[in-house]
This record gives sequence, C-alpha cells and structure tokens, in this order.
Amino acid sequence: MNWRPFRSVSCLPTVVTWDQLQRPTTLSYIKLYRRRINRSSQKPRFTVEHGFPHQPSALAFDPRLQLMAIGTKSGAIKIYGAPGVEFTGLHKDTTAVTQMHFLPGQGRLLSLLDDNTIHLWELVAGPPRELGGVKKEGVVSLNEVGSYSLPGRPGIESCSATRVTVLLLLKSCDLLCIGTEGGGVYFLELPRLLLKDNLTLPDDYRCGKSLGPVESLQEHPQQSGKILIGYSRGLVVLWDLNARHADQLFLGKQQLESLVWERSGSLFVSSHNDGGYSVWSVTSGNACNPQPVSSTIPYGPFPCKAINKILWRTTQAGSPVLLYSGGMPRASYGDRHCLTIQQDKDHVTLDFTSRVIDFFTVHSFDDPSALVVLLEEELVVIDLQTPGWPSLPTPYLAPLHSSAITCSCHISSVPPKLWERLVNAGRAQQGRQHTWPICGGKNLAPPPKQQELLLTGHEDGTVRFWDASGVALTPLYKLSTANVFHTDCDPCDDPQDPGNDPDMQQEEEWPPFRKVGCFDPYSDDPRLGIQKISLCKYSNKLLVAGTAGQVIVLGLNDERSDHSVDVSVVDLLQDREGFTWKGHDRLEPRLKPAPFPPGFQPQVLVQCLPPASVTAVALHAEWNLIAFGTSHGFGLDSFIKIQASDADGPLSRVKSLKKSLRQSFRRIRKSRVSGKKRTITTPTSKVQEANAALAEQEEVAPVQRRIEPRSADDSLSGVVRCLCFADTFLRDGTHHGPTLWAGTNSGSVYAYALEVPGVGSGRACERGGASESSTCVEAVLGKEIQLMHRAPVVSISVLDGRGKPLPDPYEASQDLAIAPDMTNAHSVLIASEEQLKVFSLPKVSAKTKFKLTAHEGCRVRKVALVVFSSAVQEDYSEHTLVCLTNLGDMHLFNIPGLRPQVRYDCIRKEDISGIASCVFTKNGQGENNMFNVLMKKKKQKKLESPCCFTLSLIFFTYKYLHQTVWHKCLDLVLLQQSCVSNLLWNEKQKHSSDFCCSVSVFKAELFKPASGAKNSFSAAACLLSSAGFYLISPSEYERFSLSAKVLTEPLCSVQLDRPLEFTLAR
Repeated sequence: MNWRPFRSVSCLPTVVTWDQLQRPTTLSYIKLYRRRINRSSQKPRFTVEHGFPHQPSALAFDPRLQLMAIGTKSGAIKIYGAPGVEFTGLHKDTTAVTQMHFLPGQGRLLSLLDDNTIHLWELVAGPPRELGGVKKEGVVSLNEVGSYSLPGRPGIESCSATRVTVLLLLKSCDLLCIGTEGGGVYFLELPRLLLKDNLTLPDDYRCGKSLGPVESLQEHPQQSGKILIGYSRGLVVLWDLNARHADQLFLGKQQLESLVWERSGSLFVSSHNDGGYSVWSVTSGNACNPQPVSSTIPYGPFPCKAINKILWRTTQAGSPVLLYSGGMPRASYGDRHCLTIQQDKDHVTLDFTSRVIDFFTVHSFDDPSALVVLLEEELVVIDLQTPGWPSLPTPYLAPLHSSAITCSCHISSVPPKLWERLVNAGRAQQGRQHTWPICGGKNLAPPPKQQELLLTGHEDGTVRFWDASGVALTPLYKLSTANVFHTDCDPCDDPQDPGNDPDMQQEEEWPPFRKVGCFDPYSDDPRLGIQKISLCKYSNKLLVAGTAGQVIVLGLNDERSDHSVDVSVVDLLQDREGFTWKGHDRLEPRLKPAPFPPGFQPQVLVQCLPPASVTAVALHAEWNLIAFGTSHGFGLDSFIKIQASDADGPLSRVKSLKKSLRQSFRRIRKSRVSGKKRTITTPTSKVQEANAALAEQEEVAPVQRRIEPRSADDSLSGVVRCLCFADTFLRDGTHHGPTLWAGTNSGSVYAYALEVPGVGSGRACERGGASESSTCVEAVLGKEIQLMHRAPVVSISVLDGRGKPLPDPYEASQDLAIAPDMTNAHSVLIASEEQLKVFSLPKVSAKTKFKLTAHEGCRVRKVALVVFSSAVQEDYSEHTLVCLTNLGDMHLFNIPGLRPQVRYDCIRKEDISGIASCVFTKNGQGENNMFNVLMKKKKQKKLESPCCFTLSLIFFTYKYLHQTVWHKCLDLVLLQQSCVSNLLWNEKQKHSSDFCCSVSVFKAELFKPASGAKNSFSAAACLLSSAGFYLISPSEYERFSLSAKVLTEPLCSVQLDRPLEFTLAR
C-alpha cells in the first residue's frame, strides 16, 4: 500500500538550536508553508441525528430497562432511554422494519424485516475508559449478532405460506413464536435462533389458508405455555404448548385484528374489522365458545373502520382502562387518525394529524402511568395518572418539522444569562413539569462546555429554539410572529380543549375529539413563513424576516406585556413608474396593543414594498441597525427612535434611507426590465476595466475549466443574496467607520459608508463631533464591485489587518474577543458561486483568488468562517473558510491566502435539500490531539521510531529539560513525501500490532528522539475542527464533525440482567 498523505514535496528546515529559538531577533518563529492535504477519500464523522426518525414503521418497549426502540422503513433501529441515551443500528439491507420485540432485561432486540428475515441485536459494552487516571465503565453500542429466515414449504405458494405476520416472545425469553400467512405457527429457540420442530403445530391442526393468516399471538398472563392464536377470519384458539393440543375454541364472526389478555387471565378482548371489540370468557369446562360475553361498536351504528390494536389495562382503583386505535365512522371521520381512551364515564378520542404506527403503555403491575403513541410524524406521550390525561412535553424526538422548516440558524457559546431566560420562557409556555417515563440507561457524556442554540424558522410564522448542546435536541422555547398581524387564526390563544368547553361539547358531542400533538403540515397563511433569522446573543435582539416582506425586531422580556408594535413602511421602488406588483398582498399589522407572553416580544415591524420575500438580513445591535434585502432592492433601518432637529419632526425610517442607497438597485431594475446592459460609473470602474482587460489576456490553465460570463439580463439579477455590517476603511486608508455591504445575484457588490449617530468615525472626529444633520443614519455609496462572470455572491466578510474576521457586535467593546487590528490595511473576502476572491481596502484591488468552479467543476452553496481551536494549546485557534458545494463536498481554505487545505465528501449530491439547508457552526466542536511527532535534530538528521502519527493540522512546541515552552504557532509541517511514505510502510511491517486504519484517521510509527537527549524539537498537533448540521429528511438534522475527541455523540451505558463481555464495538 502506498501512503501519500501530502501531494507536494518539501524538505524540512535545517538544524535549529535552542539558543536560536530563544532569540526573537534571530528567529522568532519558523515559517513553514502550508500545502494541500490529499484527504479526498476521507469523510467527516457523522456523530448524531437530531429530530424525529424519518418514516417510522415499528415500535417496541422494554419495561425492565425502560428503553424504547423505533424501527424505520429504511432499516434503521434507534433505541432511546433517558435524555442522552441513544443507540443506533442499521440493517445491511435497506428494508422496512415491520415488528420489533425486546427480550426484557437482557438488552437484546428482535426485529422482523419486510423481506421475511428475523434479526437479533445486542447491546454490547466496550472496554473500560480511562479519564484522568480514573477507570470509567465502557460505552455500550448496538450490534447485530444473528439473523434467521423461515424456510419455505414445498409447493408453488411456499413463499406466501411462510411469510411471517406476527411474532410473540414468551415470558421465559427462550422461545419465539412465529405466526405466518399460511396459518402455521413456528417456534425459534433464543438466542441461538434455531427452529424447534417438535413444537410446531401438528399436521392435524394445519388448515392452510382456510382460516386466513395468523393475526395475533398472546401468551396467557398466569399460565405459562398457553397462548392465544388468532386467525384473520375470526377463529381464536387457546393452545397448550406443552400438551400440543387446543384447550378451547372461540368463534368470532368478524375479521380479527388484534387480541389482548385481561391481567387475571379469565378474560381476553378481541378487536375486529367492523370497528367493534368483543370480550370473551375463558372457562375450563367449555371446549368451544361461540358467543362473546359482550360485543361493542363504540362509534356505531354506522359502518366504522377497523380497530387495529386494543389494550386492556387494569388499575388499582378498580376500573380498567381500554385503549384502542381506529374505529372511526367511515363516512364522517374515516380520514381521521385517532386513538381512544376509555375508563368508566371518561371517554376521550385523541385526534392526531398523522397516522398511528403503534402504541404501548408504561405501567407497573398493570396500572398504567403513561401512554406512548408512535405516529408517522411525531411521538406523543399521554399522562394517564393526571386527571384529564394531558400530553407530556418530549425532551427528545420532538418533531423539528411540526411546520415545514424554511430556514435555520446556529448560535454557539450562548451566554448563561440568555440561556436561563430562554429556559424560563419555555417553562412558562409548557406549564407544569412532568417526569419523562422512558428513563432507562445512563448518560456517560460529560456536560457540555458551552451551550448551543439551534433556531429553526417555520412556514407557520414560528421560530423554535432548540438545545443543541448535547445528543438530545431538546425544545426550549417557541416564538410565534403571527400575533403581530391580523390572521384567520390568532396564535395568542392556545387551542381550546373540546373536553373542557361545554359549547364545543354540544357542537361535537360524538366522538369526543381532542387535538393532540404539535405536527401541523398546513399553514393558515403562507405569508407568515420565516425566511431569515439573525440573533445577537449579547444584546438579546432577534431579527426575523418573512415571505411577505415583513422584517421584525424583537427584544427579550421576562414579563408578559401588552403593547403595540411600531410599524414603518419602506418602499424599495420609490420614483419607479410603470411597475405593477402581481404577487401576494402584505400582511395587515395590528395597530392596537396586543398581549405578548414572556420571551421575545416584537418591538419594530418594517414592511417592505413590494411585499416580496426577504432574501437577506443583517443585524448590528451595537449600532441599532438592521439591513434587509429582497428581489427589488435592499434597505437600512434603525430600530431605535432618534429625534431629529430638522423640520420633519421625529425621524422617519423611510426618510433616513438616502437616495444613494437606492440608486444602484434602481439601475439594476431598469436594466432587468428594459433588457439593456447598464454602464457603471463609479470610482472603481477604471479598476474593473483594467481587471477585465487583464482577464481577457490571461490564458486558462490546462487544469481549469473555462467559465463563460453570465448574461446581465437575467430576471433574478437584482436579488440580494447577502448583507454585511463592518467597521472598516472604505473612504480612505486613514479613517475607518461603519459600512454596509450588499451582494446580489448578478455578481455585484455595493459598499456604503454609514454615519451612525453615537458611533465615532474618523471623519466625524475630524469635524469635531457629529453635527445636527448627522443625527439621522446616512448611507453614501462608496464602492461598487462587479465580478467578471456575474456569478451570484454567496457571502461577504471583512478581514482586519491580521487577516482575521471582524468580531461580532459587542465582542470587542466588552472585551469578549480580541480587538481587530485597525492599524494595518483591511481586506474584504467575497465568495461567489464560482470563485473566492480577496480585495484590499480601501482601494478595492484584487489580492488573491481561487477559481473553485474552474478547478473543481462545482459551485459554492454555503460559506462560513469557522474558528478551529486547538486541543493541546487552549489559547490557540485558526480561522478557516469552509465551503459546501452543489456536489456535497466540503472545501477548507486558509485566509486570507485562500490556499486549499482539505476536501471532504460530506453530503450526497442528490440530497439537494440537505445541501441547501446545511448550517455551519461558528466554533469547532471537536478537538483532538491527533499528531505527535518527535524529531531529533542532529547533524546527521537521524530519525528513529516509534511514535503515534495521524494526519491533521499541526503546530509546534519546544521541549527543554522536561519543560514545554509554547512558542510561535505555525501552520503546517511539510514532510518529504517519499520519506513519510517509506517510514509508514516500513513501520507498519515492524509494528503491525500498533497499526490501525479506519475511514477517518490512521495511525503508524514515525519518529522518536534518541534516548538521553537534552534538547528535542517537538511537533504536537491537534485536529482543528468544525461541526455542522444539515437536513437529511423533513424531520431530522444530522450533525457532522471533523474531529474525534470532544464530540456530540451518544456515550451511554445500560445495566442488564445478563453479563456483558468487554469487546470492541464493531
């Protein structure tokens, strides 16, 4: 095997002595050039999936271990316990899981697939972990240990006759009963999965398909070895497994759906296809029972749908609880998805918005405490101990897609005060706190070092806040923007419970429906949809923008408030004649005071005209400014009222938008409608003409693809793609001040110099302070950049004199981040769909670029500047540009040099929605000490072995007399490629036991200093990593990371009844 960790070949520096390292005048640091790493075959590590499993198909529960399992149509199995306890298994074939059964207390799970195979899974513990010198228990994982397929009988119909329809696990957990479509019942020995021929039904009792398939198998609750066998056409047989004969027959007249025993074993209940259920008495003297004790059609007498499953649970109070799904009248409510709870006179029909997959009860001695219902789109838990049977909030498995997700935003390192206020606001919404009934397992993951928020905007106008700090994505708080407007449904009022409203009871006397669950795929008004979200975590300001051009600024308040929202209208098409808006109308705002619950409350509403969907927003809370853009232009607004001294009175937000802010977009719109190419007359036009002439003369390299320029007449050329606030140099290289940057779909970038009251700038200070006319926010067009190929601008970022991104608002002023370098020249990084380019400021001359489309043949979809932190040196970090392309691969570039570092295949290119919804976190999540190279520097440059090696980004340390002195952090070690390859291969042969190879990392023996050396030159490395989310289905976010140490992944254990061998998890 030929290992080639580096593409380029570069020699190591010559001998460096300790004296030289101590003299900063001679050698302050060693500069080593960064080269691209050939890691295209590696992938980011997928750690955990957040949200609700996509297309669930089966459900199981272990009452001893308090674990719940969910199977999906794609063949995945997910086991859940207490929050943070999760196990995932995946079958080899992507076949739907139809049934699952736990072996209680053993940590074993049986799964039946749609291809008629039975699989056995086990929870296996890994080796003990050692953390800080203390041994910890091993992490448990889910592994498949065996499978079985029922052999077919001779004949044409052998496949259908032996198709498994139902499974029953006996209480002894050593036998599995298998009912088939041909009416046969077979038995498997567990856990070896061996067929027991001596227990199969005798030939005298085999009736082929005359009685229909076996629909249900239930073991007698008091007498082991006796089971009920229910056939589809209505016959129920009480079978004695030991004597191998039928004790009693029960003749039903309707098609059978399910069976359930009463706890004493003297009664059982059968549900049928006609929407009714029957109660049967089990007596020893009667061999054939043709009539049930009672038969009821609860929602008759008109034809009803089948009762698919029924449960009978006795209680200590005496009255049993009856639970069943289905049974609705076909004509009136045949399209409803319902589950009924009955106890004495209490009768509630739970009305869901998606199909019921399965359900079970959590009970002790048959006294139910909770009902768990698995639906096609969510999980609902009902508290059966509280009067009224309320639903419980879920700490995990909450449906992210309760309303369709339209946008998302990730906030890392949330301040504790903001976190506490959000949690309190969420608790006020939920009301009474309840205990989660599924509490099995133990979460071994350490508490998160920082709190992370995931914000999702939805089609119904809500913004949901999620705790993304750990494995379980927990809902924290829900914000609704619909109460700002007049709509058909007022979300300020919680949905009324028909069971508590007498008027509703009179209107809907039967069935007694109650809406349960939060999944609602329908939106009352699509104009409410949230398109953009921006949150300032230091000022507690939230900016949301919607589909109908509404932009709302919200502030956090711990108390309920009744107030009116300040409304302003911004016409982006002023002085424009002949334009007619043919889209939807704008939302009508509420002018009277409205009640707002604790949490984020609206303060300012800005309505864009025409009411087109908002495509970009920017929030600068320190300057009290917001920027917003649509397909018709962009606007600037101050959400703090400022009194102006002119004759106009209070500042009008419309008037504060100077004409220069609209002139550039007016030119774009005119060119888009008239079809004429516009001529740009700006201070930078000469620079662009020179760049264009230079580009025409430049020959395309053989490895590059020639990209033809796009037409300027595109109807979508005026769409604003990104907005950015920055304190930088725009007018000249001496004075810096607030600026606004805007990028469009036609490759145009506009930079405006802002004069913000209260924010000092170089020119304002030069004038001796702000004048009366400067009390309004003014914007003056300063620069205009037109990219050559007119590719849409994806992102704009301003870099300081050190080449680092400017800190967020309040970070520098409150000493939360290192102040930006304002002494050296700044630069601006513009990322379009085709290339990355850095321009110097204020001259706006091109410094460097990388043609991603020309080199890789892909287009940029997502861009983020990610902070990569060191696992070895806490105060060291790097900023890296991360790009996600339309092919699903991820590219990492250093800044401001734009040198390619790593390329990963991240998302399938067919997953268009996943690529479009990907969100990068700002800070690297995982950290790992992955590179540890010791190099002895002698005159002969002798390299010895061994030492652990893993490829990653690295920095240097210097060791002297057992003391580590951190010196200047460097970029990347360049090892000679042939030397590394030979060493890797040779050391693999000599130390094969210490060699490990996997998808993400590989280890090998490399270098070791000679013994007794006083001075050694050491290089230690960390994985500087990034984490992100992307939407893999309408209901699941998948988190991935480039690291392998501090990961957001399940680390948990379970106490089982069987011994666990410490084996390496596969």
